[in-house]
Amino acid sequence: MQIECQPKLIGDDRQQAFLTLFGFLGHENYQRRKKMRNLFRKVAAVSTAFALISGAAVAADVDGPELIWNVSLWGKPRAFTAGAEELAALVSEKTDGNWEIKLHYGGALSKGRENLDGIAIDAFEAAMMCNFYHPKKNPALMSLTMPFLPMADWDDNRVIRETVYQNPAVVGELANWNAMIYVSSYLPQYEVMGRGTPPATLNDWKGLTVRAGGGIGRAMKVIGATPTTSTATEVYTGIQQGTMDAASFPFTYSHVAYKLHEVSDWYTSNLSPGTSDCPMVFSINAHDALPDQYKQLLVDVREDVIAAQIQSYIDIDVVNIPLLKETLTEVIYSEEELISFRAAAGKPVIEEWIAENQGDFDARGLIESIFAAVGQTY
Repeated sequence: MQIECQPKLIGDDRQQAFLTLFGFLGHENYQRRKKMRNLFRKVAAVSTAFALISGAAVAADVDGPELIWNVSLWGKPRAFTAGAEELAALVSEKTDGNWEIKLHYGGALSKGRENLDGIAIDAFEAAMMCNFYHPKKNPALMSLTMPFLPMADWDDNRVIRETVYQNPAVVGELANWNAMIYVSSYLPQYEVMGRGTPPATLNDWKGLTVRAGGGIGRAMKVIGATPTTSTATEVYTGIQQGTMDAASFPFTYSHVAYKLHEVSDWYTSNLSPGTSDCPMVFSINAHDALPDQYKQLLVDVREDVIAAQIQSYIDIDVVNIPLLKETLTEVIYSEEELISFRAAAGKPVIEEWIAENQGDFDARGLIESIFAAVGQTY
């Protein structure tokens, strides 16, 4: 079911609250931050145990009313959901259980394509959503699916996404659906995994059906593939039954999380055509109804949520990469072929997207801001 909502303007106070919640808080080393966080928790645990032994009462860090927030997720717990899991744990810990953020996996509350609709009608308070599941609902956010954006490392990944999230066109289009972005899922670069004869050269993609959405789908079309935009949970069956030849997914967590390696013969490791964007969004109504101390708590724990999300991908790569190298054929393209691919499917695809959207918002300015965020010029 698709709910069409009338646009709603965001007042200065609400937009400022959003930017404060979302503001840049630095880019410290994630591994160091994780170790420090774990150390602090161990110290806190020892302190708590000592207090209980001595008969002292342990007060919540943040006092507030009893409250339950429901979060709509698809699939099982995996690296992708690490940020949501960290948020739920921290909120429960710091409010002594008064604020419970309940994670509903497997599309129990809503299908992945319909999470934005559910937020629009306040069917639940928070959800993960993917921009390419419904490009017409979030056209400005689709900028993050453009091929070959300059995300050279995790810091670039983060600063680019946060720049886009603060763009007025993105803030406004999500507000039309009663949604505000809390954090990204910071998806890594995509690679492709598939069945059959490995595409050893770019010419070998001709005629292959590949699950690839947004700008990545357009890039794959340039080299002769046929893109399709099935949801992540549908891909295993598609490859197994032969209705699609391959799937582009965030590498490596998603391929293994959805068990594509069990029905595939090969994977690419350096194609890196781009990524997409699947942030955690809050209902604006639900966020506005929170007591001030709970709003501040969301700000206070945000850095830990981000660190947990990114570290989850780093950790799972340590497990997945050896597994894939041992069981599948790794496809590595020459630098000459990659240069050719980028020339054909990079700027031409982005320019096409700009032309389609410039009349509705400053699409060119949005793309330029992405490159400027990491010190580059489009």
